[in-house]
Amino acid sequence: LLYDCRKKRLNQWLDELESGGLRISRSKTEYMYVNLAENTDDGGSLVLGDQVLPRVDKFKYLGSVLANDASVDADLGHRISTGWMKWRQFTGVFCDRKMPPKLKGKLYQTVVRPCMLYGSECRPANKTHDHKLHVAEMRMLRWSSGVTLRDRIRNEYIRGSLRVDNIADKLSEARLRWYGHVMRRPEDHLTRRVLKESERKRGPGRPPTTWLSTIKRDMKARNLQDETIQDRRSWRYFTRSANPST
Repeated sequence: LLYDCRKKRLNQWLDELESGGLRISRSKTEYMYVNLAENTDDGGSLVLGDQVLPRVDKFKYLGSVLANDASVDADLGHRISTGWMKWRQFTGVFCDRKMPPKLKGKLYQTVVRPCMLYGSECRPANKTHDHKLHVAEMRMLRWSSGVTLRDRIRNEYIRGSLRVDNIADKLSEARLRWYGHVMRRPEDHLTRRVLKESERKRGPGRPPTTWLSTIKRDMKARNLQDETIQDRRSWRYFTRSANPST
């Protein structure tokens, strides 16, 4: 019964779109079933017209990868891969020993790092995610400096020579900046309403890291209070990391 109702509503939606001149490609359309509860099933395949839609576990939307289990691992891996692809496009600059380190660092902050941080302000993060970004960044910076781990040069020295701040700090800055924008909105605004988590039965084991729990961790690390949020200038001053570059 649920499957028949869903099929009927899907085809009604299709008819409404096509009556307005928007035609949906049956061969290119896919669907993803978001399964946040255990031991549940989607109840069958979806059919659009006479075409059975293929089911996927993840898909890319507006540059981000969405997964059916609401995890951010796939999106994080995609962002790191995108950063590496952009870094390789400028290897002629990064690997040039005659190029000043300051210029290499500026190019990295302007071109490469934004690719890895795209959409990060809306994404929860744990220590594993921060470590993966840190490893990718330090590998890029070491290769740009012409050194390897065998040279036993500390990360702080490499960052100082290139004038590049820790990517984890920039990630925290982006989250807090966006959190400030959201909390300065009226309480009935959509961005405020979605922060109210719906009650859901917790499964066994440790609860997953949420965006709000990540924000609380960021605020605690910087000793920030909610009262500061309404003052936009003060919030921006206290949340900005040591390196103001993107």
